[in-house]
Amino acid sequence: MLQFPTEVLVVLIVALGFISLSLFAPRFSERLFRRFESVFTKLAERKTLAIWLLFFSVIIVRLAVLPRIPVPIPGIHDEFSYLLMGDTFAHGRLANPTHPMWISFETFHVNWIPTYSSKYPPAQGFVLAVGYLLGHPWIGVLLSNAAMVAAVLWMLQAWLPARWAFLGGILVALKFGIASYWMNSYWGGAVAATGGALVLGALPRIVRSLETKDALLLGLGIALLANSRPFEGLLFCVPVACSFFWWLARKTKSRVPARTRIRNVFMPLAAVMAVTMVFMAYHNWRLTGHAALFPYVLNARTYESAGLFLWDHPRDPLQYGNQQFEEFYNGWELENYNNSWRDVWKVTAEKLTRSGSTYFWWGALLLLPGLPFAFFDRKMRLPLAIFLIVTAGFFSVIWSMPHYAAPMSCVIILLLVQAIRHLRARRVRGRPVGAALSRAAVVCLVLDAVINVSQRVCDPLRWTCTGDSSRAAIIERLSRTPGKHLIIVRYPEGYNVHDDWVFNGAEIDGAKLLWARETNPLQNQKLLDYFKDRQIWLIEPEEDNTELIPYPLAATPPKH
Repeated sequence: MLQFPTEVLVVLIVALGFISLSLFAPRFSERLFRRFESVFTKLAERKTLAIWLLFFSVIIVRLAVLPRIPVPIPGIHDEFSYLLMGDTFAHGRLANPTHPMWISFETFHVNWIPTYSSKYPPAQGFVLAVGYLLGHPWIGVLLSNAAMVAAVLWMLQAWLPARWAFLGGILVALKFGIASYWMNSYWGGAVAATGGALVLGALPRIVRSLETKDALLLGLGIALLANSRPFEGLLFCVPVACSFFWWLARKTKSRVPARTRIRNVFMPLAAVMAVTMVFMAYHNWRLTGHAALFPYVLNARTYESAGLFLWDHPRDPLQYGNQQFEEFYNGWELENYNNSWRDVWKVTAEKLTRSGSTYFWWGALLLLPGLPFAFFDRKMRLPLAIFLIVTAGFFSVIWSMPHYAAPMSCVIILLLVQAIRHLRARRVRGRPVGAALSRAAVVCLVLDAVINVSQRVCDPLRWTCTGDSSRAAIIERLSRTPGKHLIIVRYPEGYNVHDDWVFNGAEIDGAKLLWARETNPLQNQKLLDYFKDRQIWLIEPEEDNTELIPYPLAATPPKH
């Protein structure tokens, strides 16, 4: 018997229901739906109110479902690196000094020389720092996602009629604001998406009104892209820059002279860009010692054997100070991509699968008949160019997660809403079948969010926002135990290298709880001598293991 995923069956049932109404009761269904939609239309016309309403709605709804989807537990290597950055910023500094025992604390995606700091761009770190200062880093994630939804709605208002823009904002809130790892992890996505929305929303406003505030918002959007997803952000800005300078240089029907465009738009934008470049150079200098050397590049030079792009060949394997790095960089990475066509297809298929579940939902398939009209819409030329260029860059990188393409999330929503608009105009023998399909697609997204919450699913990928409950339980227990603690982690053979436990915050010596890696006997003894004032524990991380053993009693690994 042919089996369909539950989500597909839901889409089929909803679609058949709406199509049946459009075929057999077209007048009744149109009156019913238009009466319901008119309420949202009136609200959407009050554009500023609509933006604030969506901002606070995202926060309220997400807090309301906390009993079903609780505050996320970090579990991905990258999340801990971002949390280190946020903690560092919350302490009032850009980087931390290298610790004398850094070899025992060495961990993924973190630089130790010349400073102890995250390898990632700083935008997500500032978001998490706000959360730290307010009581918990996830508060920063919550606020950034709400800001993203508001920014996308603001962008859509510049491209679409108010009611369609409001629909797009609702779609973003449903897709990313409840059961998405953008909301339910510390990995990022919302900041870069906000940057893209500010850029794409400011450009048409500048062309229409020449207001300085829009130029400043355009600069802010570029700054967010440069400090969150610099590669994808650069690709996003290429067609935008071409469009902007074409408008700036060409003669227009407007009586506004060129010098006014330069004074009102170009000069403020140039000032923001200059400040951004100075900050980035200073940030690089504080973290790496060189204004032009990015922490990400330094980390790749220090640890990476694999290439960055599909056409890159791996360099000679590097030597590491612990077995976990050896297994990750010289094992897993090189085994998963070794420049063969089979490897290219494998990583491409992974990106397609993961990105499909992140940016779309099964009900979006109902919008396919409207997509060609959106793609050939002259008004969509710039968004479509952005989509194609960023997509090409996204798929050219070996390791890509969906949030890497976050700058163009506003473009995806814009194209989907435009597809809905075109689809609604399609009729079959006078029946509003296109409108039925578009409404069914939106209802399917609502049901998708409801089902995820009811099933406690924090993201369709499922593995991206669950964390390691055992590690979290140990932290909770020892945080209530008097004194300071040092946990030495001994990894059993065959342990999942993606589930590392050795991550710490900005403070090392002053921290109540530290995690260290068991390395060689000499380094282990140096570590014990340095932290002799702490209670020292041993843990062998396994699934559901929270047993801590006093380390001196197990300092010598058992013989097999």
